[in-house]
Amino acid sequence: MRPSWIEVDLDAIEANVRAIRAAIAPADLCAVVKADGYGHGDIAAAHAAMAGGATWLAVALVAEGVRLREGGVDLPILVLSEPLDEEIQAMVEWSLTPIVYRSGFIDAVAEIAQREDTTPYPVHLKVDTGMHRVGADPSTAIELARQINADERLELEGISTHFPVAEADRDFTARQVAELTEFRNRLAAEGIDVDYAHAANTAGALDHPDARLDFARVGIGIYGLRPTPETGRGVELVPAMRVVSAVTFVQRLPAGERPSYGRVRPLPRPSTVVTVPLGYADGVPRRLSELGGEVLIRGRRYPFAGTVTMDQVVIDVGDDAIEVGDEVVFIGRQGTEEVTATEWADKLSTINYEVVCQFGPRLPRRYFKGGS
Repeated sequence: MRPSWIEVDLDAIEANVRAIRAAIAPADLCAVVKADGYGHGDIAAAHAAMAGGATWLAVALVAEGVRLREGGVDLPILVLSEPLDEEIQAMVEWSLTPIVYRSGFIDAVAEIAQREDTTPYPVHLKVDTGMHRVGADPSTAIELARQINADERLELEGISTHFPVAEADRDFTARQVAELTEFRNRLAAEGIDVDYAHAANTAGALDHPDARLDFARVGIGIYGLRPTPETGRGVELVPAMRVVSAVTFVQRLPAGERPSYGRVRPLPRPSTVVTVPLGYADGVPRRLSELGGEVLIRGRRYPFAGTVTMDQVVIDVGDDAIEVGDEVVFIGRQGTEEVTATEWADKLSTINYEVVCQFGPRLPRRYFKGGS
């Protein structure tokens, strides 16, 4: 077994949920735990979020919802997009709440709910207010709402929309909130009342008070990360992920040697180069070594000595006395130093969401609470 793993601080997730809940009250919080809990582990993240006061959970796939149910989760679970028709049976059997936006899919849910004797089955209607990914435009959505309301086998429990630029465009986001609110008022005028309206993601929840509505669907924030450095600056968030390995080989190389594939970069001076068993197959981007990526060893930063390979990296530690077995931190804190997922994202011209989601199943997750 390689000495490489991901540490996840469950107390950090719980504390982040509590902090965000306090900031958005009286709105409730729906913890988004799709994509294996953004790389943190879905079941463990869900239970930590529940301990922090989350009242809903959200996933992208029926299979993700089933995993949570099998893992002992009994909160309402939203499925954020319509699944395939052949997945509706499992969705209903496991009491997962779909977000809907197509007439045929709505009918299929009603039929299976009737067959499974789970009527009226709750659904949430997605209104497209500008994201243009999935959802029904308001003129179509009103017809779908009438369809659901007229079907005794269904309950229109909620309406929703999604923000594409909550972290960057206040005016556009405000227009989206107004459009969803207007839609809810139109429903009410027709005698169609819904229990929940929800729209806000992490940025929407923290920076747009009017967007919080009945609950906010918070993803990246519960894991201690922000969509932008400015998002929710008054709310303390603690990163929950630490990506860790250990030195497995130490060698001294003369100046001019070019370690790793491609021999792309000569050592500027005689250096000790150490090998660490973590690579791009685990989620360390190959380009990181070209863009100034660093790791932590004994509380100090060290650069890559050459190209990231599939299973291993080489690190230039200069003249420092580093030994086999020394801990290497790729993301997280060691001593007073810290490498963050946002730092990687900035170097790679991407977002911290992608960084934490890309760590694969070869890395076991080790869960702990606080300093234990």
